[in-house]
Amino acid sequence: MSKKDLISVRGTEITLLLKPNNKNYFCITDIARYKNPVEPKDVVKNWLRNRGTIEFLGLWEKIHNPNFKGVEFDPLVREAGSNAFTLSPTKWVKTVNAIGIFIKAGSGGGTYAHEDIAFEFAAWISAEFKLYLVTEFKRLKRDEQRRLSLEWNLQRTLAKINYRIHTDAIREHLIPAVVTKEQASLVYASEADLLNVALFGQTAAQWRDAHSADDGNLRDDATLEQLVVLSNMESINALLIRQGLAQSKRLVQLNTVAITQMKSLLASRDLLNGV
Repeated sequence: MSKKDLISVRGTEITLLLKPNNKNYFCITDIARYKNPVEPKDVVKNWLRNRGTIEFLGLWEKIHNPNFKGVEFDPLVREAGSNAFTLSPTKWVKTVNAIGIFIKAGSGGGTYAHEDIAFEFAAWISAEFKLYLVTEFKRLKRDEQRRLSLEWNLQRTLAKINYRIHTDAIREHLIPAVVTKEQASLVYASEADLLNVALFGQTAAQWRDAHSADDGNLRDDATLEQLVVLSNMESINALLIRQGLAQSKRLVQLNTVAITQMKSLLASRDLLNGV
């Protein structure tokens, strides 16, 4: 389950995989092509022969990997750097149950390493190359954040537009002809929480009670997919209101809509991300 991207550094194409929990893994076989385009695997193996490399990899695994095999690691670090010592990425992973490095077969295959390790490898090849790699990676992440921000703001705008349609239907069909502003706001709050319960499983007040130390509100904390569904639900609820359907029945229908649409959106997102 990962998202694939490609960046170019000093004329070298490098594959980047974004795995779950925002973990970035670079293809260090691609990085090695900067030093040896013909036999990049040899560059990786030579790097793994160094005692400093083994010590760094072992420390990284101890910090990040609860299943790291420390007993099996000790002989490797003792032998590292000697003339007879050799170590392949596959042997490293199997021997110590490493997670910082993995081997991918097939199209786009090669040895992949977590960004911490990949940057260390790039520095071993060339300090200049590492600097360009880090710079390009930061640019990629900035572009990604900018795109996500634009998408999020677009969905927020759509939600606001549909909210106006929603509140118009409430005013026309649920609020008596003459009410105070306070009475009207109570009805609006009730209908807003109808959508909150249908989509998020809780009211705005319940969210605030559970996040008393946080700023913002329930909908500010929503994902892009949830905002899309919320926008759709507001239009659907407006239609159901005009049809005179009781609030309790609308809640059941809207909850079904929320479940169905979230499943579809999440499935589509996973498909686009190559999951």
